[in-house]
Amino acid sequence: MKKIVINKSYEQFFVSHKAFIRLRELGQAEALQEIDRGAYWPLAAGPEEPSLNRCGALIPRDDERLVQVVEELRAAANGHAADLKVVEIPDDVQWVINKTDGVEHVSEVHRTWE
Repeated sequence: MKKIVINKSYEQFFVSHKAFIRLRELGQAEALQEIDRGAYWPLAAGPEEPSLNRCGALIPRDDERLVQVVEELRAAANGHAADLKVVEIPDDVQWVINKTDGVEHVSEVHRTWE
């Protein structure tokens, strides 16, 4: 089974600064290339600071390290206004992330997982 991270809120997909730091520790390529906006204000990078919790938007949703971090941190992985969830689908599925009424789901041509 393949695991994919989706956002179940109506806002954009982001991981928290805490999740972003963990992704960098694990060597996740896109996280390493992204600027750490919380590096100069580590005490301000708590979950209540929206500008510092808009990380990881370019990380592939099926990235093994992203899945690992979301499973490890659970709600603490949620970026600003995000509600991240790991969905499992069969390995052989050609998938895409769609939004219905603003909420993401993984779809195949004839199947949907939420």
